[in-house]
Amino acid sequence: MNKNQSLPWDHPRFKSWVSVARACQLMQQVLTRQLAPLGIKTPHLDILINLYRSPGISQQDLARKLLVGRSNMSMLLPQLEKRGLIARIADRKDRRILRLELTPAGRSATEQGMAIQTALIERTLIHTPLDQCLAMAGNMEIVIAHLMAEERAADSETDAA
Repeated sequence: MNKNQSLPWDHPRFKSWVSVARACQLMQQVLTRQLAPLGIKTPHLDILINLYRSPGISQQDLARKLLVGRSNMSMLLPQLEKRGLIARIADRKDRRILRLELTPAGRSATEQGMAIQTALIERTLIHTPLDQCLAMAGNMEIVIAHLMAEERAADSETDAA
C-alpha cells in the first residue's frame, strides 16, 4: 500500500465486518464451552438442529444447507451415529440416498443444546432493543445474499471452464 492509500481498518465497513466476525468467533467459543457437558460441539449442534427442523433430510441437502462439503459431513455424521444421536436410513425410492433422523437420545440432546444456545443468545442480546436485533438480522441476510450470489457465480465459472 502506498502512503496516500487508506488502511483497511480505517474504513467503517471493514470495522463493521471485523466486529461481526469477532462477535461470531466469541459466540462460538462460549457456546463450545457451554455445550461441553453434553459432549456436543457446535458443528454437531448445527447438524442436530437441522435434523430437528427437517427430519428425513438427505446428507447432501444437509451439507448444502450448512454450507459444508460432503467430506465434512462424512466425518461428523458417523460420530453422531456412533453416539446414538442420529440414524441414517436408506431412502425408500432411491437406496443410494441416505435420510437422516434424530434418535430419541438425539432429540433430547438437541433440545438441551438449543436451550443452551437460546439462553446464550438471550443473555448476549438482552440489552439490544428488538428493532435493532431485527435490523441486524436484515443486514446480515443482505450480506448472506451477496456472498451466496458470488459463490454461485464462481461455481458457474468453474463449471464453464
